[in-house]
Amino acid sequence: MTVTAIRQRLHEYIRFADDKKVKTFFNILKKEAEEKEDVWTKEFLSEISLRSNELKTGKVKGREWNSVLKKSRALLASKK
Repeated sequence: MTVTAIRQRLHEYIRFADDKKVKTFFNILKKEAEEKEDVWTKEFLSEISLRSNELKTGKVKGREWNSVLKKSRALLASKK
């Protein structure tokens, strides 16, 4: 079943479902949507900023993504 077909069936179901079922369905979706939005909290952004500053000031040694990727690919190739 395509996503479009699923959406149409859900729409029809919600249109005619009793109030209790609609509220229950909404609460399930609302909770999931809120959980996904909570990723970018103030604490998370503060931690990202802290780590970024540690890299910029040299307090923590980091590696560029391309360097990590190249080394990983070399290690994988040597295992084959």
